[in-house]
Amino acid sequence: MDRYQKLAQQSIEYYFRNKKALPLPDDLSLEMLKNKAGVFVSLHKSDHSLRGCIGTLLPTKNNVAEEIIHNALSAAFHDNRFYPLEEDELKDLVISVDVLSEPEPINSPEKLDTKKYGVIVQTKDGRSGVLLPNLDGIDTVEKQISIACQKGRIDPGHDKILLFRFTVERHE
Repeated sequence: MDRYQKLAQQSIEYYFRNKKALPLPDDLSLEMLKNKAGVFVSLHKSDHSLRGCIGTLLPTKNNVAEEIIHNALSAAFHDNRFYPLEEDELKDLVISVDVLSEPEPINSPEKLDTKKYGVIVQTKDGRSGVLLPNLDGIDTVEKQISIACQKGRIDPGHDKILLFRFTVERHE
């Protein structure tokens, strides 16, 4: 487990003990304290099934460390697709942290690669769906866009869509 994953795990464990967010630990790297970026924290059970995933596309906090702490708690306790995490689930939890590059607009699906780029599908009225890159079972750009559209309740046959791509630095 690397320091990004460890911070996410510490954040969740601290919350169970103290019912509040983890203060910034003293031993964080300069990289985590100086850099700002969007971050996704994904929680999986030992059988690889998703247990929670929440993230930000752009930075919303003072640094990557604060982004990880906030999104780890959101993934554990506020992902509306799942009931809140229970403490006994911690022992079987697998945590990954994705640090995102700034999304860039693209004018064609041909500019995507499911292994390299995540995708954001957006409509003029503000609906959007996001899918991270290099996910199991997502092997075509069409499938990647389709799932992002489903997540955003977007009908690509009816809605005019805008596409954005981003890369991630994955910690798993």
